[in-house]
Amino acid sequence: MGPHRMGKTTYVLGINAYHGDASAALLADGRLVAAVEEERFNRIKHAAGFPANAVRFCLNCAQISISDVAHIGIARVPTAHLIDKLTFVLYNRLMFTRQGLDRLRSVEKIRNVKTVLSETLGVGEAVLRMEFHNVEHHVAHMASAFLVSPFRESALLSVDGFGDLCSTMLGRGTDRSIEKIDAVMFPHSLGLFYTCMTQYLGFPSYGDEGKVMGLAPYGEPRYLDAMLDIVRPEGAGGFTLNLDYFNHHIHGIEMTWDEASPHIGRVYSDKLLERFGPARKPRSEITQHHRDLAASLQRCLEFHLFRVLNHLHERTGSANLCLAGGVAYNSVANGLIPHHTPFRNIFIQPAAGDSGTAVGAAFYIWNTLLGNPRNFSMTEVYLGPDYSSDELEQSLRNFGVSYEACRDPEERAAELLSQGKIVGWFQGRMEFGPRALGNRSILADPRYPEIKEVLNRRIKHRESFRPYAPSILEEYVEEYFEDAFSSPFMLMVFKVRPDKRPSIPAIEHVDHTGRIQSVSRETNPRFWNLIEAFRKRTGIPLVLNTSFNENEPIVCTPQDALNCFATTKMDALVLGDFLVTR
Repeated sequence: MGPHRMGKTTYVLGINAYHGDASAALLADGRLVAAVEEERFNRIKHAAGFPANAVRFCLNCAQISISDVAHIGIARVPTAHLIDKLTFVLYNRLMFTRQGLDRLRSVEKIRNVKTVLSETLGVGEAVLRMEFHNVEHHVAHMASAFLVSPFRESALLSVDGFGDLCSTMLGRGTDRSIEKIDAVMFPHSLGLFYTCMTQYLGFPSYGDEGKVMGLAPYGEPRYLDAMLDIVRPEGAGGFTLNLDYFNHHIHGIEMTWDEASPHIGRVYSDKLLERFGPARKPRSEITQHHRDLAASLQRCLEFHLFRVLNHLHERTGSANLCLAGGVAYNSVANGLIPHHTPFRNIFIQPAAGDSGTAVGAAFYIWNTLLGNPRNFSMTEVYLGPDYSSDELEQSLRNFGVSYEACRDPEERAAELLSQGKIVGWFQGRMEFGPRALGNRSILADPRYPEIKEVLNRRIKHRESFRPYAPSILEEYVEEYFEDAFSSPFMLMVFKVRPDKRPSIPAIEHVDHTGRIQSVSRETNPRFWNLIEAFRKRTGIPLVLNTSFNENEPIVCTPQDALNCFATTKMDALVLGDFLVTR
């Protein structure tokens, strides 16, 4: 099929299925109209399985049926790197393990996605006349960043645990094409290395790596040499795992999920215990030993990531970088890239993890396979469900809560924040990706250090060492943060300027940094207006922003928001133009 021609709208659906963070994304003539994770609907964190609810939402958002979709992309290729897989499987006899059989079943589901789709949507397979495409996992990651970036040419890097037996892929993007330059294959993986140490440090849940990144500044990298023995530099920009410390190459990676939250079995061997002592038990005391291990782990990841990036720059010569994959959520490393590599312009996909591969698969089909010109740039992530004022008010009535209508909800919210109140803020379309960026957020005043403890005790119930992020008017980023630049998706960490530290202690981490969201008046006028109203009252052009949830996926519906408000001790909830106070 050739380039798109004028006439009827062409719809392309991208799907990430049977993998963590199942998701769906829909393009209409090359523009992203909807993207959402399955977890937001079924309320299971990092939900895997098939994203049935996410697919339905995308179709409803565009007011089309599945028969109107011309192309469907699945962000997996069961046959990718087949020779490597067969060689490895036969050598290790993984076919005869439960993990091997589970993997085969997952592959079979990917191959039969047409049947799953027809059953899920309650339509006959005859209706599904669209073309189906499998897009390799890391190609989908790279496409998810480059094809929606502001760059016409760029170096590309995807780094995560594993996808299609690959952990790292280096590439070059030119206009609408994506070229693979190099790859690191199973069993070697920076993402798996970070997961291994995260498990050892007593954080076993899928997605807990961010907690260890938050713990790292409390320690010193005393074990860096030991870490560099566990993952070793190789050649020009490469790395290898010292497999003595791992068991995934012997037994495979034990991943279970069915339709639920993914679980990864233990990936480190007993040799790690011999090297560092007994593993920390979850929820037990965190010692200085553990803090120093976290600091060493983070420094080791940065060492290898910057080596890979410098090699990538030598191969491409580009000053532009597009970054994706789960490791791209390491916002501490991201903020250091300009200091340790020649890259000067950096775009990181806001849903950099596996949920973003649905976006990548769709754009790879539209731009690369079909050859259509690029006509979309991702400047914001408000791609999920929204609700009319009538729907919001009906939810409030159904919930039986007292509320008032607000003529100026931004001003009221700013007033409450300036009084030290904690405010739930539910507006517009839900964000795509793991960060609450001002539409499904819990907000607080950054001027009071004790507000962090209040949030942890009354609402978030999370580890005390984890920092809270600032959402700052983009006009003030450089005034408050050193060597900083626009970071609209909360994926960069920068140092707070010394003269500003006393005024915003609640968003400053122990190492004087903050993971910022720069807020643009153009992309989110209501959130910008709230922060501007807060600035006029307090002189501070930023607010503390954390995701609207309590140990569950970020809230999606007004009912979710009201449930969270009712079960925590928030002071107020602004739901559209309505205010609920205690």
